[in-house]
Amino acid sequence: MSRRLPIIHGISERSEGPSERIVEVLDLEFSNGERRHFHRQKPHGYGAVVVVPMLDDETVLLVREYAAGVHRYELGLVKGRIDAGESPVQAANRELQEEAGYGAHRLEVLRALSLVPTYMSHQSWLVLARDLYPQRLPGDEPEELEVVPWRLDALDQLMLRDDFSEGRSLAALFIAREWLRGQA
Repeated sequence: MSRRLPIIHGISERSEGPSERIVEVLDLEFSNGERRHFHRQKPHGYGAVVVVPMLDDETVLLVREYAAGVHRYELGLVKGRIDAGESPVQAANRELQEEAGYGAHRLEVLRALSLVPTYMSHQSWLVLARDLYPQRLPGDEPEELEVVPWRLDALDQLMLRDDFSEGRSLAALFIAREWLRGQA
């Protein structure tokens, strides 16, 4: 079923919660005439990247880093913010060098991933990195991250590990695997 988007009659802002985050309040009118106020987090920054660095045709590089939200070390993909003036490809290559100690000669944006599209506009760009070469840039991590090679044909084992729980990393690996299969 295709519906016309709600009409936005106005957008206001307010601070919410102990961190005083900015929330936008949208005054919406739906096609059936119903009016509602929807809340969404105000976008800040320039988005993020999730990088799938391929060491070879069958092996992805994961990093193990401290995850404060769950207070443990977590396996996942290279990821980070896009800085002002950077494209997703530039940010992906920078983050790859900072977190994993590699650069990439070939980088391709596969798609955007949203986190919680019902109330956030934040997007993470999924970037496939291939033709890797050793190259390290200083990053903002307090310790050097452990780099863990993982075979794509063993994703079924990775997805069940307790120390691999970040949804963007899981989705990105399956998307990249299928995209690579389609290119073969």
